[in-house]
Amino acid sequence: MEGRKIVLLIGVGLIGGSVALAIKKEHDACVIGYDVSSNNCKLAQKLNIIDGYTEGYEEVAVKADLIILACPVEMAEGWLEQLAKLPLKEDVLITDVGSTKQRIMEKAERLFGQAKAYIGGHPMAGSHKVGPGSARAHLFENAYYILTPSQHANGKVERLKEWLKGTNAHFMIMDPKQHDLVTGIVSHFPHIVAASLVRQVEGHAVRDHHVHFLAAGGFRDITRIASSSPVMWRDIVQHNQPILLSLLEEWMNEMEEVKQLIEKGDDKQLFDYFDGAKKFRDSLPVHAKGAISAFYDLYVDVLDKPGVISDITTILAKKSISITNIRIIEAREDVYGVLRISFQTKKDMEFAKISLEEVGYETYISM
Repeated sequence: MEGRKIVLLIGVGLIGGSVALAIKKEHDACVIGYDVSSNNCKLAQKLNIIDGYTEGYEEVAVKADLIILACPVEMAEGWLEQLAKLPLKEDVLITDVGSTKQRIMEKAERLFGQAKAYIGGHPMAGSHKVGPGSARAHLFENAYYILTPSQHANGKVERLKEWLKGTNAHFMIMDPKQHDLVTGIVSHFPHIVAASLVRQVEGHAVRDHHVHFLAAGGFRDITRIASSSPVMWRDIVQHNQPILLSLLEEWMNEMEEVKQLIEKGDDKQLFDYFDGAKKFRDSLPVHAKGAISAFYDLYVDVLDKPGVISDITTILAKKSISITNIRIIEAREDVYGVLRISFQTKKDMEFAKISLEEVGYETYISM
């Protein structure tokens, strides 16, 4: 650590590990990890995500130039209390990566005031994988990285951006309350809706086993976000409760209007409702990184014959293309079926498409 800037990373998982890799790509800094799971730290050190780890964070915290709270939002609040008790360096920067900002920013203001620069952070990208083994320096490339500076940050936002420039993210400054409203609308609330849809179908599946099998197709696709961490979403809902309650009220009003549309059965009104939804949805950027992690899916026509999946995965492995999921959508003997392969980035998907088409596979991307 001698002569090098010190970064204390509290929470050595997918997001924290990816931030650490982005920092190490651009800075000769010593990144020290701390995590409730020592296995996370050991793996992260083995993968050169961190330079070392500690079981006593206090000694590193007082020497740190940058402290990153890469843990669930509820835990991050507790960490602020612990850090506020320590004689931290006068010019230390403290940030987090949480999905809600208002509560933690209010706490940071109370605990640190003008004494320390606290800048809330929310990199709006992720992966369907977890843990430091899935961390990537390019995870946040071209994603929005929201920053919510405390009123005492005194122009230190540029310093944090410099630390984080290796993410290649698009930085956006927002008020914490505005952040929670916007992310509530486009991220937190959709997760609640997806979870409620799954729970509704689960109730019907208990009574009719056909539901369970038929839900394996499109329904499974449109509710993929319901597979996110229950711990994380419990904390997010608790932190963003007022906004989510307001959005739920709006949703119930919307559903009442839909109910009336269906009861009335007017052709034009029903068409206009779905047409309006289609037009707005189609106007959204196709592969821009937004509040919910994008799915980069490639569809491959395959014959149902032994070894076809192994052949495809071998081709991708030889090209060092990482996949996050693979699933047969339809396959019948002697008839072309469809294999859906999911990737972490658009670049991986496009490279896979080229690689498979070079050896004769028919591929396509669904919009």
